[in-house]
Amino acid sequence: MSSIKNKSAEQIKNQTNPPKLPTLGRVLGRIHLIVALVSVATAGIFLTVVALFALRVYADHNLHLIARSISYTTEAAVVFGDTVVANEALSMIAANEEVAEAKIMDVNGRVVAQWTLPDDGPMHQIEQSVARWALPEPVVLPIIHSGNEIGRIVIVGHGGSLLRFLLQGLAGLFVCLILSTLVAIFLSRRMLFGIIGSLNRITEVAHNVSRNRSFGQRVPSAQIAELNELSHDFNGLLEELEVWQKHLTQENDSLAHRAAHDSLTGLANRAYFEGRLSRTLSDCKTNEHVAVLFLDGDRFKEINDSYGHAAGDVVLTTIADRLCALLRESDLVARLGGDEFAILLAPIYNTDDVLIIADNIIKSMTQPITLPDGSEIITSLSIGIAIYPDHAQTPDELLQRADEAMYQAKKGFRLCEQGTAYQSDFIYSENKHPENTHTENLG
Repeated sequence: MSSIKNKSAEQIKNQTNPPKLPTLGRVLGRIHLIVALVSVATAGIFLTVVALFALRVYADHNLHLIARSISYTTEAAVVFGDTVVANEALSMIAANEEVAEAKIMDVNGRVVAQWTLPDDGPMHQIEQSVARWALPEPVVLPIIHSGNEIGRIVIVGHGGSLLRFLLQGLAGLFVCLILSTLVAIFLSRRMLFGIIGSLNRITEVAHNVSRNRSFGQRVPSAQIAELNELSHDFNGLLEELEVWQKHLTQENDSLAHRAAHDSLTGLANRAYFEGRLSRTLSDCKTNEHVAVLFLDGDRFKEINDSYGHAAGDVVLTTIADRLCALLRESDLVARLGGDEFAILLAPIYNTDDVLIIADNIIKSMTQPITLPDGSEIITSLSIGIAIYPDHAQTPDELLQRADEAMYQAKKGFRLCEQGTAYQSDFIYSENKHPENTHTENLG
């Protein structure tokens, strides 16, 4: 059970702390360095082995030449058995050549003369070990006099030159490895600059697109064919995403507009109007006033029944256009449904201005409306007015008071057949004849 818990804890730890992965530059740089080192080392070892074989052949040939020279020089001494002269001649020649040991023997195998290289320390032992490992077997050459063999010469090679060659070869190989490492690092970085630079640009653009949704960015062209093709394909993908985002944004804007606006008139709908009214009252400062006008068309049902729904739509759109033309940009006009409209006036500095606006709205309705069949009609509106904070303190109450005022105005219209505006403290009505205009205070 404890092992299962430990395993689960280890898995969770691995998931929360993933191992740090090497970068592409580090991986490629390591590969280039390994390739360079292996190449130089292989070439150096191969050349060293070839040189060793060549040196071995050269050493064998040189030992035979030395043996012939000794044979020619000591031939007379061997014939007459003069060991002193033979030793002097042997020492004189062997001391100046790559010889570790040289012996002159007669036909009976007796040593006539012998020379051995002095032992001058550990280096001598190393040289001899190298000589035994790399050089050929001792050279044995007969001494011929008058066609007869009178003795023989045995020469053992010395490994001093060979050791120096090996040391020089290893030193040269080490220097080549260092130089090749530096060159490989330089060329690798120079080559990786183009690769990593192009990939970094793609990564940077991808991060910006992911974080900021900036699909308008593009990756510049690369100097390497494959990376340039990758950049081109990535830019193509960004173009498709940009088109998709624009389409999605347009769709969202369209949906948001349809959700907040009336499809026929293009005005704000009830939900948007109520939200705007709530925000306006929340932001309203002390001693500031806000007015809500509730408008309802008079005899709109008769227009629909007499002229058709297409004519009714024309009447509604015309009313919407005339209302928008009479208001400020800061004001809001909404169609609540059917032939009901609402206006939000914010801010207002004088309540009398609200009556002036209502007066202008009623006057604008005296202009005839041209229907699709070419005929003209004149319609009118009943307007209810409520002012914050005089008549209500909340958005719902303010809208309700304006609605109630509109119904009072609607009653006045039924009595006098005129467009009427009613506010909580007064009723304002305009007859079709200006001389009959009057204001009645209900207070």
